[in-house]
Amino acid sequence: MTVDATDRPLPGELPLFPLTGSLLLPGNWMPLNVFEPRYRRMVEDALEGPRAIGMIQPILPRDDNHGPDPALVDPDRPALYRIGCAGRIERCEPQEDGRYLVLLKGACRFRVRDELPEVRGYRRAQVAYDEFTADLHEPEAVLDPDPLLTALRGFAASRELEFDLDRLETLPGVSLLNGLSVALPFTPGEKQALLEAEGPGDRQELLLTLMGMGFTSPHGCPRHSPPVVN
Repeated sequence: MTVDATDRPLPGELPLFPLTGSLLLPGNWMPLNVFEPRYRRMVEDALEGPRAIGMIQPILPRDDNHGPDPALVDPDRPALYRIGCAGRIERCEPQEDGRYLVLLKGACRFRVRDELPEVRGYRRAQVAYDEFTADLHEPEAVLDPDPLLTALRGFAASRELEFDLDRLETLPGVSLLNGLSVALPFTPGEKQALLEAEGPGDRQELLLTLMGMGFTSPHGCPRHSPPVVN
């Protein structure tokens, strides 16, 4: 069975799907393999309403010897960043084993105002969209892709990586920008900074900076490893 979303206003109360290192941006697509019972229930409830889910990152624990991080108080309920992105369920395919294969489309960023009591085991929040209204028109934004393509060629050559540059060259600038922001292996904090950039122009500047910095420390060791996809 496939469920297709229809246009509805984004709700002021959103179910939250905390996921480290994953980035949803306006107009972008995010596939989800939903297997945990509480998030399966969340999907079921979302399908009965406006089909909206708030993707948001947990705040990773600090390792700075300055005492316990608030995120460690309850590992099952970590502290969250205040800004996430609402996505609409465009497709949902139930599996025989109870999982859902979900395809989200990013709609608009939000700011968490207050967390609400859990419903059926998943977290919810009262959210506001007012500072991100331009997100609704972001997929139509005009952006020159040449600086990103130039940076990506240098990035790929210096690290012996392969990208389908012929295909990437056919993408509109904002699609290339947001696709690279999602796909390149930045740290969760860097992903959050890309999410919180004011608009596509600021996000492009930050992305170019991050690509120029590369992923190698002054000692020649990787700053972090690429994410593992199970």
